[in-house]
Amino acid sequence: MVKVEKKFVDTMFSVEGKVALVTGATGALGRVLAKAYGYAGAKVILTGRSMEKLNALVDEFKAEDIECCAVAADPANEEDVKALIAESVKAFGEINILAVCHGYNKPANILDQSVEDWQYIMDADCKSVYIVCKYVSQQMVDQGKGGKIVVVTSQRSKRGMAGYTGYCTSKGGADLMVSSMACDLTAKYGINVNSICPTVFRSELTEWMFDPESAVYQNFMKREPIGRLAEPDDFVGFALFLSSEASRFMTGGNYDCSGGYLTC
Repeated sequence: MVKVEKKFVDTMFSVEGKVALVTGATGALGRVLAKAYGYAGAKVILTGRSMEKLNALVDEFKAEDIECCAVAADPANEEDVKALIAESVKAFGEINILAVCHGYNKPANILDQSVEDWQYIMDADCKSVYIVCKYVSQQMVDQGKGGKIVVVTSQRSKRGMAGYTGYCTSKGGADLMVSSMACDLTAKYGINVNSICPTVFRSELTEWMFDPESAVYQNFMKREPIGRLAEPDDFVGFALFLSSEASRFMTGGNYDCSGGYLTC
């Protein structure tokens, strides 16, 4: 007889008591997702390159009774990532959730972009994802409890764009990496790996795109069925879902969270 247990339904969206490591925590999206994990009862490890920004974030989070710590690290540096994991485990004993929220772009036409700039984008958006996921997943395997990995990529992983040869390539690579990691990690070790592919969301770097009078905004609106660009908190529900038991049968997926942009 097919059945569903009330206990599962009552707790399936919960991350309470889990330990969540968030990369890019000082960025617009990383900060919001990290705080959402904290509000939902998880212990949060904040990481980014600037200890000054991380300390300010810790003060902000602790003022709202979120249990957290901060470790500065470059996600593209293996030794930094190993030290980050060691400090995280020292602080909270384990890592149950990894949310990869860091990223970089330097738009340029392929004819103008240097190979060095292209490589930097690839290292920041693809190689670093590999390094962080490799060592955090090993920690999860050693713990023997499974885990959840959520990688933020972009809808640009599915569509090209002028001046985005480096960025589209790096995000497309990250999405395929997610699908491949799931093949390695889910069945044998119980680690679900998925990616969220967002559209443009508001940040210090993208604020100019939100001007309704700008040609960029108007061009986006031609392909946004939802009728607006995204705010960082538009992705909170999706991230929590992919980090909880509610998504236990989902792995290797690259999930569109673009307000319908990819459908038009």
